[in-house]
Amino acid sequence: MNRKGFIFDLDGVIVDTAKYHFLAWKKLANQLGYEFTKEQNELFKGVSRKRCLEILLDIGNIEATKEQFDTWMVEKNIDYLEYIENLDESEILPDVPKVLQFLKENNIPIALGSASKNAQPILEKVKLLHYFDTIVDGNSVKKAKPNPEVFLLAAKQLGVKSKDCVVFEDAVAGIEAANSAKMISIGIGDKKVLHEAQFNFTDFTEISTDFIIELINR
Repeated sequence: MNRKGFIFDLDGVIVDTAKYHFLAWKKLANQLGYEFTKEQNELFKGVSRKRCLEILLDIGNIEATKEQFDTWMVEKNIDYLEYIENLDESEILPDVPKVLQFLKENNIPIALGSASKNAQPILEKVKLLHYFDTIVDGNSVKKAKPNPEVFLLAAKQLGVKSKDCVVFEDAVAGIEAANSAKMISIGIGDKKVLHEAQFNFTDFTEISTDFIIELINR
């Protein structure tokens, strides 16, 4: 049996930090003179910060110089970091530690594969960093999801073949990236939105130990 590797996205899979991204983008949109809604924020799931700002400016029909663009990217991140300053274990999504603990006890390699550039400090704040054998985030890759680069690099760093990796994602772009990398894709969230995933669960409370064992033994 081939050795398996498990790769987790961060926002919306392990922790609920998406709401803080929304608040930071909303603040910037308000400064630029228009409203930014939760519905529009759905377009930002699993997308790099640069691409998010491009979408935000499209929504507001705003032209920006490179200097303005770069300044707004930095401002948004400063606001986001202020919002997550007091992040703690209460932000961990239900039953995530139970799954991570089970994998760890069974010596299954675990990676984080996220667009976030703040992944390591977030995992430190919520006290989950010790579960991860490697972290591949927005600082490690050049191409954003749906490009599979983040997951392929995670597999390489775990020393596991792509086809033997399992990916947990809450974004369409992330599911597409996992499928493109020929990995087992598991959607966490709305099944109708994440219908391209091979398996779907609302959250980790629906994932049994037997299902994890089945994935390990596939």
